[in-house]
Amino acid sequence: MALDATLWDEPTTGIARYSHAVAGALEARGVRVLRVGARHSGELPRRVRSRTLHTLGELPGMLARSGASLFHAVGNVDLPLLRIPGIPFVLTVHDLIPLTSPDTVSAAFRWQFRLWLGRSVRVADHVVCVSAWTRGQLLARFPELDPERVSVVHNGVDHVQPAPLDAVSRAWLRSLGLPERWVLFAGALDARKNVDLVLDALEQLGPRAPALVLAGQRWYGAGPVERRIGTLRARGLDIRPLGFLAEPLLWTLMAAAPVFVFPSRDEGFGLPPLEAMALGTPVVVSTAAALPEVCGETAIQVPPDEAPMLATALQRLLDDPAERTRRGEAGRAHARAFRWDTVAAHLVEVYRSLGAS
Repeated sequence: MALDATLWDEPTTGIARYSHAVAGALEARGVRVLRVGARHSGELPRRVRSRTLHTLGELPGMLARSGASLFHAVGNVDLPLLRIPGIPFVLTVHDLIPLTSPDTVSAAFRWQFRLWLGRSVRVADHVVCVSAWTRGQLLARFPELDPERVSVVHNGVDHVQPAPLDAVSRAWLRSLGLPERWVLFAGALDARKNVDLVLDALEQLGPRAPALVLAGQRWYGAGPVERRIGTLRARGLDIRPLGFLAEPLLWTLMAAAPVFVFPSRDEGFGLPPLEAMALGTPVVVSTAAALPEVCGETAIQVPPDEAPMLATALQRLLDDPAERTRRGEAGRAHARAFRWDTVAAHLVEVYRSLGAS
């Protein structure tokens, strides 16, 4: 089978992580995977710079010549506009953010996403959603879709492998000069991630406010929250934006964090808090979108507009090492159920149902 690898060589975000993990899990089950469309990796790298131009222009010809029995697009919309005879299409939909949170993306991207998603779900022979939340959102917006060809399988998290801190990791953590009381947020600084709620909670805690470490890249709409962070830092709050971190560093930081906070307003899955749980870090999430489904009751859940509740939750965890330990252990146990081999097993069943070997 051929797998969409257009994000294979890009910085590891959620969809890039999915493509790597799915490829590895499928190959472990004996499936021959042709990685198609990476910048320079894989069996069939793209020849054009633009991922969109690759998918719409050169991908159909590449697939027709590849001998692949099936093509699996993993990035919400990345299917050709027309079917290719003899090659079924599978599409993974992670979220519908441009439709469910339209103010958090540009108008141009929202327009492109709406049109391309509509076409992709029509040419797809099967759609895989990463959560029941995403499936519900998809079927609500495209009622013509046959629910029988839209399935759900949660992402895995066993790509995160807890390990003892080595000397380099310890030295890096020491170089950050973190105080005893600090919390971590990991994710892009876009509006839907709701970093403003964390800032509100810190302001309410006043002198008891912990340091806040932010690990994530700039994104569309990041300007207002970045300006507010600058204002609050000038007023004395300890806020440390670290920018994008590669996975080994991010996991080191997650494992060391007393608390991980992720009050996003809209998530199709929510991998970062689950990664933190896999590392034994207590987690606070919002009650929005797929986060309760994925993180369960082992995470503290607060409404996405309730700064006082978030402030209380953070203070309680930071002040109670025993509760942190209990929630960390429960979160680690919860995360063990999310395995990439389970994803691969579901995908193999889908592929076989479409006649792919």
